Amino acid sequence: MDTGKLKRQLNLVDLTFLGLGAIIGSGWLMASLGGANLAGPAAWISWVIGAIAVLLIGLVYAELGGAMPRAGGIIRYPDYSHGPIVGYMMGFAALVAYSSVAGIEVEAVRQYAQQWWPALGTASGNVSVLGWFVQLLLLILFFLLNYWSVNVFAKFNSVITAIKFIVPLLTIIVLFTQFHGANFTSHGFATHGFTGIETAVSTGGIVFAFLGFRQAVDFAGEAKNPQRNVPLAIILAILLGAVLYVLLQVVFIGAVPASSLAAGWDKLSFKAPFANLALLLGFSWLAVFLFVDGAISPSGTGNIYQSSTARVIFAWARTGTFFRVFGKVDPKTGIPRAAMILAFILAVFWTGPFPIWSKLVGVVSSATVMTYIIGPISAAAFRKTAPDLHRPFRLGGMSVIAPVAFIVGSLIIYWTGWSIDSWLIGLQIIMFLLYLILKNSMPTDAVPFGQQLKSSWWLVVYFVVMFLLSMLGSFGGTGSIPAPWDQVLVIVVSIIAYYWGKASALPKPPMLEREETEEAFDGEITSL
Repeated sequence: MDTGKLKRQLNLVDLTFLGLGAIIGSGWLMASLGGANLAGPAAWISWVIGAIAVLLIGLVYAELGGAMPRAGGIIRYPDYSHGPIVGYMMGFAALVAYSSVAGIEVEAVRQYAQQWWPALGTASGNVSVLGWFVQLLLLILFFLLNYWSVNVFAKFNSVITAIKFIVPLLTIIVLFTQFHGANFTSHGFATHGFTGIETAVSTGGIVFAFLGFRQAVDFAGEAKNPQRNVPLAIILAILLGAVLYVLLQVVFIGAVPASSLAAGWDKLSFKAPFANLALLLGFSWLAVFLFVDGAISPSGTGNIYQSSTARVIFAWARTGTFFRVFGKVDPKTGIPRAAMILAFILAVFWTGPFPIWSKLVGVVSSATVMTYIIGPISAAAFRKTAPDLHRPFRLGGMSVIAPVAFIVGSLIIYWTGWSIDSWLIGLQIIMFLLYLILKNSMPTDAVPFGQQLKSSWWLVVYFVVMFLLSMLGSFGGTGSIPAPWDQVLVIVVSIIAYYWGKASALPKPPMLEREETEEAFDGEITSL
């Protein structure tokens, strides 16, 4: 049954701006304060760690995205390399990770707007009824922009991203004129030691800020010359974002007046960090730009994620382990409209349980990295099981970069802390058990059920052990395993899981048999 085709309309600039537009969202407006609270003047180190971690993962996806340009590729690669169970578990994690971002971005818009429209929030900073309806209207706007045409969506995004890049650059230049080098030793360089630097990476909004690189992978099925443009777009978006964010953190630390640091960096509090700082320093005109950008930057990112969430839902449905109705594409527009509707509903849901930006960012970061860390194992496995696969971008040093990327990703998940890991990892274990219960309705034609289990045990054991380490460790756990031994154990477990996972890959990836029917390289997609 023909379920429509995705149209290849996105060029390198469009793809890069999709990634950069997703990177420059609420993260740049909020995360510099989060980094300063958790790591003090050493927060810039957290940004470097975050950038290196995401770049390592991004390089792996550059090879995967160039070799197999599939819509929602982050879901499909683990399904191709390890079968339906692993694809199903990653599909669920991705659904949480992607669908919540639009909600967090409209929350950031509301939080900035509350400075000049107080009725949008309560005195304690939570969302008011009016504020929630404003968030809902923004999500409806994103939905409508995405519902009609991917080309209209992409061109709109390119213009918005250009604007979003100018305001942070202007902020860096202006705040540098108020730079105080003494701030970098105020209350100590690393106020909470290396633990604070690590925590800032995962829960301060730093990894969250970089996660937009994946957009080029998600839209690979709609890209022109994807084998060339997808890898380039990934690398360009990460590098440009990294330079911007490190500079923003440095000027933020340097520009804070000494009088605001009397109680220390962890007590520094701004509702709209850069805008409030600009007002404090007497740059009222810059504050106006920042308040306006407080609506533009998160809105642009929310708009992108509303669309990419639909592609992830679409990809999950195409694996056969999610409802098939979401794998259909409207033949006229090339938009997976049923998936778009579900993405909208989920985005609205996420504005409820976590009403404050800082409370949701850790969930998004951990869930997203959870989906990313399978990429290095899939890429390494394909080198063995699909050696003749055309790789326009072939990553040098895969044998080193892939395991290091997996280890770093595991550490980021662990640094998020027990309060988040307990239910995120716990849900993954529950989803595995649910698959076993529903196995008779799951796909077994391409991969026998016995092989599915054989290729997934490594992931189940990895999640169980990570769950226990988080519970017993020093990042919000009982502390029974003290630092740094808890992190040493995470590294050891990651090394074992990586090589076990690599060895457990399917002997022959199903996509080699599906390639002709899926016609992935010219945009045609038919039912699996």
